[in-house]
Amino acid sequence: GKLMIAAHIDEIGLFVSHIEDDGFLRVVPIGGIPERTLLYQRVVLRTRDGRLVRGVIGLKPPHIAKPEELQKVPEMRELFVDIGASSREEVEKAGVRVGDVLVFDRDVAELMNDRVAGKAFDDRVGVVSLIKAAQLLEEPKVDTYFVATVQEEVGLKGARTSAFAISPDAAVAIDVTIASDIPGVAKAEWFTRLGKGPAIKIVDGRSASGLIAHPRIVEFLISIAEKYKVPYQLEVAAGGTTDASIIALNKEGVPAGTISIPSRYIHSPVEVVDLNDIYNTALLAKYFAEEATPEWLREIKGRVLK
Repeated sequence: GKLMIAAHIDEIGLFVSHIEDDGFLRVVPIGGIPERTLLYQRVVLRTRDGRLVRGVIGLKPPHIAKPEELQKVPEMRELFVDIGASSREEVEKAGVRVGDVLVFDRDVAELMNDRVAGKAFDDRVGVVSLIKAAQLLEEPKVDTYFVATVQEEVGLKGARTSAFAISPDAAVAIDVTIASDIPGVAKAEWFTRLGKGPAIKIVDGRSASGLIAHPRIVEFLISIAEKYKVPYQLEVAAGGTTDASIIALNKEGVPAGTISIPSRYIHSPVEVVDLNDIYNTALLAKYFAEEATPEWLREIKGRVLK
């Protein structure tokens, strides 16, 4: 039997779409990057010859903006990137070209209570858990594939091709999820909470349009968490989805689920996670891989008798 555990290594960002004559860059989004998180942020670009070029995202100064402009979130077409250049020629001399990729320029910062803030924790922390689970894995009974997927943020594309190549009997994605335990959000809308352990996903997507996790996967993850005393929470998410959604549709179908790491301020340059949740996610993934048996995989996958 074959088990697939996946986490994506891509992040949201921006493509350079146009270079102005006066040296400013126009950009378009890569993935779901909200305009309101972009304003006045530092960004960094790696040129094709390996040079790093830093810049800031600018907008018309508030002093000369119309009152109604100050009341709305600027559109992407109003934003630009200032790398300090004064002309198109200077931009090109720096190695910057249309099609280059910009990402947030932020370091990881330690907060209180084993919590950290930084950019692209979606899904760097999932990849950390994936690697740690692989390191801790002892004597699995089934073939276990740890997969770092690409282009999750733009349509779950790497998971689609990886699942086709592997053809797993069951799969779990490791990704972040909404930790909305913050001011201004009703407790009934706290999908997950920081520091309360990984979340075992029941469903995600608007109106359950993402993944409805296979119930046997959900129950298996719950039983493993309780057996090994790994703290966990259950997740019913009102939006977003993960690689598990597309893996579940591979070929004749794959029983799939998701282990989620709670994260505040997803798709911003200051996502906040709890280090204990990351480690416990790794433990849950490790135990999941160790407890899965060929018989269990055959049972949940199902077989057609001709």
